[in-house]
Amino acid sequence: MGCPLGNPWRNELTISGPVHTSRIWKGSPYPLGATYRDNGVNFALFSEHASSVELCLFEQADDSEPSRKVKMREWDDHVWHVFLPDAKPGQLYGYRVGGPYAPEDGHRFNPAKLLIDPYAKAISGHIKWGEEMFGYTIGHPDGDLSRDERDSAGAMPKSVVIDPAFDWQGDRPPGTPLAESVIYELHVKGFSKRLEAVPEKLRGTYAGLASPPSIEYLKKLGVTAVELLPVHQHVDSKHLLDKNLSDYWGHNTIGFFAPEAGYSSSNDGGGQVREFKEMVKRLHAEGLEVILDVVFNHTVEGNQFGPTLSFRGVDNSSYYRLVAENKRYYFDYTGTGNTFNIPHPRVLQLLMDSLRYWVLEMHVDGFRFDLAATLARELHAVSRLSAFFDVIHQDPIISQVKLIAEPWDVGDGGYQVGNFPVLWAEWNGRYRDVVRRYWKGDSGVTSDFAYRLCGSADLYEATGKKPMASINFVTSHDGFVLRDLVSYTDKRNQANGEDNKDGDNNNNNWNCGHEGPDAPDEVRALRRRMMRNFLATLLLSQGVPMIRGGDEFGGTQEGNNNAYCQDNEISWLDWNWDDEARQLFHFSRQLVQLRKRHPIFRQPKFFQGRVLRGADIKDLTWINASGEEMSDEEWQAQFAKVIGLMLGGDSLSVTDVYGERIRDDTYLLFFNAHHEDVVIHLPGEEEVSWRVVFDTARDESFPAEPVGASLPPMMPSAEGNPGGTEQTLTGRSLVLYQKASGSDEGARRRHKGARKAAGPGTAGAKESPAAPAVTAQPSGQAPGGSRPEGSSQNRS
Repeated sequence: MGCPLGNPWRNELTISGPVHTSRIWKGSPYPLGATYRDNGVNFALFSEHASSVELCLFEQADDSEPSRKVKMREWDDHVWHVFLPDAKPGQLYGYRVGGPYAPEDGHRFNPAKLLIDPYAKAISGHIKWGEEMFGYTIGHPDGDLSRDERDSAGAMPKSVVIDPAFDWQGDRPPGTPLAESVIYELHVKGFSKRLEAVPEKLRGTYAGLASPPSIEYLKKLGVTAVELLPVHQHVDSKHLLDKNLSDYWGHNTIGFFAPEAGYSSSNDGGGQVREFKEMVKRLHAEGLEVILDVVFNHTVEGNQFGPTLSFRGVDNSSYYRLVAENKRYYFDYTGTGNTFNIPHPRVLQLLMDSLRYWVLEMHVDGFRFDLAATLARELHAVSRLSAFFDVIHQDPIISQVKLIAEPWDVGDGGYQVGNFPVLWAEWNGRYRDVVRRYWKGDSGVTSDFAYRLCGSADLYEATGKKPMASINFVTSHDGFVLRDLVSYTDKRNQANGEDNKDGDNNNNNWNCGHEGPDAPDEVRALRRRMMRNFLATLLLSQGVPMIRGGDEFGGTQEGNNNAYCQDNEISWLDWNWDDEARQLFHFSRQLVQLRKRHPIFRQPKFFQGRVLRGADIKDLTWINASGEEMSDEEWQAQFAKVIGLMLGGDSLSVTDVYGERIRDDTYLLFFNAHHEDVVIHLPGEEEVSWRVVFDTARDESFPAEPVGASLPPMMPSAEGNPGGTEQTLTGRSLVLYQKASGSDEGARRRHKGARKAAGPGTAGAKESPAAPAVTAQPSGQAPGGSRPEGSSQNRS
């Protein structure tokens, strides 16, 4: 083993360079990467199959010749290491790794190619694309079996030694319970790039996101956490740059420890690290958590025809999953050409070291794992017993932060919604699809829609999870934004340069009767109503809501449902609001405040849907248009025009920190996905009355917000409507009522004088003609805390 860092025992090796020589120490194989100590820097690089490693030191990021070269002679536990007593933070470096170039055996070593340290904490400079960036000779008859001898150093970014010191000033994570979270997905650059209140130099940067105007906006909206699209250092692929495009989403990762320098207003020689930390500190001070979207499933190096930038040249057969029969080729569960080899112990170590680094050193509060099913593949199948889960679950640091899976990949058996183990929350793709289909007017989704409203117990309860396992979303960075979801039937991705062939064709979207933004007034009114329907459904569902940044005010991407390469006004949020945008933001803000103020909308346990504690108290009751409890026949209907959901405040299964039960108001939600108005009867006996909290049919759904108010008003002053009162639900609308008087027991009883409704909400009701019919999926009982018999656990 090598000596500990700083140990005076050392051997006399030399650094050779143009004009410089110096003594060096043996160093240590741990920790991996470049680690600064008061007396120098330790460099350690894992490569099991290399025959030589040379450390190259540079003065500038675009230098083609190193100022020093160090032959790394110490090799312990497959780690090459050396300690340089005179090295300091800011030092630029890279590696040249020698070994066999035998693609059929999985090895692609090429010392002509300068490599980024897989553990680099910062990366300086940009790739200058040319043929020398590839380990093989482009155009050679042998293809990738040939070897290119041209030096790539002048065209490569350089790794940076950083100083980890930072004054956190007592920073503490907000520690918001997941059940109480409201997540806001945003892009660091796209959020503030057009926000004029932010100083111009800071727009589109970490500092811009942490600026007072940005934080003021996030706090006014009321979200509790920002989920940042990937901030690991990434590379813009050559084929995108050739089309004047870029990897805007940042999924082409090259550094799992380095914050993306392009989002920094500081220098890229370590300034990006300090700026990121300052951003986290400021967001924490305002009670906002930071969740990172991390892409560990693949890298930018692609398949056998990709460039040699880091992992491929360091140890290709260790870092990537290769086809056993011919290791020249890569398994591709990600659709990007390669798959990171998570089952390998050293690769799994890298993943865990990265996660711990971002928690311990950068103070982030959680992670959303892109294509997480790929990370759980052992041989080929996705396994709940994989080493990936085992290591995370036993880790005392990572197991305590928020862990969110995108529970699918593009390989066979990759759709795993509902199958991740405890500790994990999931992006609930079932929620997104069913909620879209319900409001579009599809048949056969009533029961499924009800399950999504109640936290998706059919997906999570049997495995010991709770409603917060479901990260509910209607839109995300990937797909249509909310306004476009209700404005376009066809995607408009021509700007991506792929003849509109990219992007998903199955979006469950509907243009409300007119294609594109230039629509008649009545269509625009319907679209505003539909956006309110989606937002209200999202914020009032059990589980954890995630709002895509910009949807709260109706931003648009002009119909582009795959804007991964659009680093421009298509993707950047537009803060020049018209009256419609201001109105929708007010509605969104009110919804967030309503959810935060009333625990009945964010319960930590699943509903039981039955009489509780021996009394006539139920935590939820499903109501039909007649004001009565829905029957099994109505649940089996192809299309129910109206469904109502009563949440009993007296039955709330929530306690405070002292174990005392918390009570809340009783609420009644009525959903009308039919294209026509429908008459309903409010449930309850004579002493029961209901008042409207909001009606999505109205543009001014909530009371107007007083000027200077710190919190918006929640309730109108009206006394309400007695049980049995007829109400008209506008076509495609949602109404929320609060019980103003009477008991919960009385609220569940049908008013004696109420006239039984004829048709709405009953089996056989005519479906909406505005959307194609979808075959019904049978369910056997009213959704509550248990999955109906015969329903699928994994319907996509």
